[in-house]
Amino acid sequence: MAAVSLSVSTVKPLGDRVFVKVSASEEKTAGGILLPDTAKEKPQVGEIVAVGPGKRNDDGSRQEPEIKIGDKVLYSKYAGTDIKLGTDEYVLLSEKDILAIVD
Repeated sequence: MAAVSLSVSTVKPLGDRVFVKVSASEEKTAGGILLPDTAKEKPQVGEIVAVGPGKRNDDGSRQEPEIKIGDKVLYSKYAGTDIKLGTDEYVLLSEKDILAIVD
């Protein structure tokens, strides 16, 4: 089996999928207590780094994605596939799993 070298620039999502760089999780609680790695919650906010061409309609045309590269988004907690490239964490998910664009 051949080894595959992945980087952000080589990942191109298909269909209505998007590639999101996960934001760092909180290290402290609101009260100032430091959290160990095992107690941290999975972040639900990230930045779009790649977008697929869009979902196909019944007539074969493509539906444009509502999001674009650089958008900061809020996505479902258990959605997508987690991917680690180097020290950065990413998630590959469907556009329907994105709940909101965060300003």
